Amino acid sequence: MPQENQGISKFFIAGINYKKTDASVRGQFAINNDQYENILALAPSFGLKDFFILSTCNRTEIYGFAESSTELIDLLCTQTVGTKETFTELSYIKNGKQAVQHLFEVGAGLESQILGDYEIIGQIKLAVRFAKERGFVSAILDRMINCVLASTKVIKNNTALSGGTVSVSFAAVQYIKKHVQNICDKKILLLGVGKIGRNTCKNVVDYLETKNITLINRTEEKAAELAQEIGLQYAPLADLNKHIEASDIILVSTNAVEPTILKSQLENKGNKIIIDLSIPYNVEKAAEQLPNVQLVNVDELSKLKDETLQKREAEIPKAKEIIADYLQEFLEWTNMRKHAPILHALKQKLHDMHHCEMFLSAHPTYTSVATDPRCKYAIQKVLNTTAVKMRNANQPGCNYIHAINEFITNVN
Repeated sequence: MPQENQGISKFFIAGINYKKTDASVRGQFAINNDQYENILALAPSFGLKDFFILSTCNRTEIYGFAESSTELIDLLCTQTVGTKETFTELSYIKNGKQAVQHLFEVGAGLESQILGDYEIIGQIKLAVRFAKERGFVSAILDRMINCVLASTKVIKNNTALSGGTVSVSFAAVQYIKKHVQNICDKKILLLGVGKIGRNTCKNVVDYLETKNITLINRTEEKAAELAQEIGLQYAPLADLNKHIEASDIILVSTNAVEPTILKSQLENKGNKIIIDLSIPYNVEKAAEQLPNVQLVNVDELSKLKDETLQKREAEIPKAKEIIADYLQEFLEWTNMRKHAPILHALKQKLHDMHHCEMFLSAHPTYTSVATDPRCKYAIQKVLNTTAVKMRNANQPGCNYIHAINEFITNVN
């Protein structure tokens, strides 16, 4: 394999994650759908047309093809609260093969705050789909993502890296189970029914065996749909204050830029456990000062350890072996793809041989190279051989000439 694959030499990833930043800092660079839409609209003016953004509670990363990572960072930070100077200071930047490998490892859950957290792959799918539907995902980036998805499926089916029931949403359930008695007597409010909210809700129902849950969402129809699916109650956003006061446990999984639950809404409203799964925080930080409020965020949840995580750590080498195989397959594909124009030209030239007097004098029985089955077979054989030669030695011009000679002298 070549030292660097030309097809990905301008592929970059720039990001921040939980390893160097806490949730409050990550919140400054979180990207919601409206911000994502604005970034895509601005991208052409930055000379960018092939990228996507992954923004979760653990990370904000921008992946794409550019002349340098600076272009990607500059574009991303047009919509963030935090500055590009802060992002650059705290970020990690990878290029080429290392950038592609990072995406594979993120997809597998190797870079998640809770090792093997399989929710990340769904978040990658959504992030890529958002960009692809707006024309910002090329054939090579699409192939890369498909290889990542394929590798994660094999890892999930053939290792225990995502075994058990450990994720951010399940960690919330573990926390409640540890700190709350008589859970069935407690009223639970879940604010936000996106992917994390849905998973958390289902985990609460399955593992805490309670349906004393009220769902509230900015789009009421989505809350109603989930409530009907599981058999829960839902309420309009206008009734939020009433349900905050009535609830013993509040789970927040919204993606608002500003807090959706304020300190003033909680004062003198009874004892409450509040778990904020949002990035940026969607519960006002000052609320933790209240004596009746126990506020927990995603970073604290991620510190929970159990036997499942120890088993997952033992599976890391197996997962990396699978990633290495799929990464090599992708790199070989991109390496061959750069030869596609010359292979196409060669195929066209061979099909046009019936105009060549040298060929026709040597093979007078052929009337049409394009339709004769013997020639069709010979053309495909020459193309396959040439493709192998190009992969092994980057001499496209020489291989082109050799292929023409081989076809002329060996076709029968």
